[in-house]
Amino acid sequence: MNKKSIYSIIVVLIVLGVYGYEHFLKEKEVAVIVEKGEQVKTNTNEFFLPTSTTGQVIHHEGYSLSYSEPHEQAEWVAYELKKSHLSNSNFKRPYFEIDKAVKTGAASWRNYKNSGYDRGHLCPAGDKKYSQAAHDETFLTSNISPQDHDFNSGIWNTLEQKVRYWASKYDGVFVVTGGVLKGDLKTIGEEHVAVPNAFYKIILDNNNGSTKMVAFLMPHKPSDLPLYKFVVSVDSIEKLTGIDFFPELDDAIENDLESKSDYKGWSFN
Repeated sequence: MNKKSIYSIIVVLIVLGVYGYEHFLKEKEVAVIVEKGEQVKTNTNEFFLPTSTTGQVIHHEGYSLSYSEPHEQAEWVAYELKKSHLSNSNFKRPYFEIDKAVKTGAASWRNYKNSGYDRGHLCPAGDKKYSQAAHDETFLTSNISPQDHDFNSGIWNTLEQKVRYWASKYDGVFVVTGGVLKGDLKTIGEEHVAVPNAFYKIILDNNNGSTKMVAFLMPHKPSDLPLYKFVVSVDSIEKLTGIDFFPELDDAIENDLESKSDYKGWSFN
C-alpha cells in the first residue's frame, strides 16, 4: 500500500472519529435536556397537575405539559398564572423552536407552514410577560397546536384575556388547557400533527380559603357567542379526554366542583 493510500485512510478515520465524537456529544446534550425536563421545577405547583395518559410529562420553568407523540402536541399544558405575572412588557417575538425535552421528539414548526393553521399557543405568551425567558419559553413547539386563525384571534383570544382578568381579580389562578385529541382528526405536515376538533380550558381558583373552578369547551371554529355559552362541567371534559384533571384535590371537593357546569362566583364583566 503506497503512502497516498495510507494518508487517505488516516484522513477518513479522523473524519469518522470527529463525526462520531460530535454525535456522542449531541446525544449526551439531548439526554441532559430530557432529564432536566423530567424534574419538577421549584415554581411548578405539582399539586394541581393532571394525570398523563401518555406517560410523558415535561416540566419547563413556567409550565408543565403532557406530550402525546401520536398527535405531535401536548394533551394538556398546566401552569399557575399569578397576579405578579401580569405585565405589559412588549418583548420581541422569537422564532419557534423544537422542544428538545420531549424524549420521543417534538414536532417541528415547519409542519404548520402553508397548512392554513396558526401555531396556536396553549400557554399564551401573554401570560408569561414577566421575563424575557418565560415569554420565549412559550415558543417551544410542544406548547402549540394547529388553530384556525379566526378562532385563535377571536373567541380563544377572548378567553385568554378573561383568564388574565381573573388572575388579577382573584390574586392568581391555575390553568389547564389543550386540544381534545380523540376521534378521527385531520393532520398537517410531514409529521402528521393532529388538528383538534375542540379545545378546552379549565381554571381553578384556590385562594382565600375556598376553591372554585370553571371549565370551557370550544368547538374549533370562529364564534361570536359570549364566553359563558361554552361553560361545561370538568367531568364532561374528563370523559372526552380520559384525563383526571385534579387528582390531588380532596375527593369530596373534587367530585362536587367537577360535576358542576355553572360559572357561579366567576365575574364575566
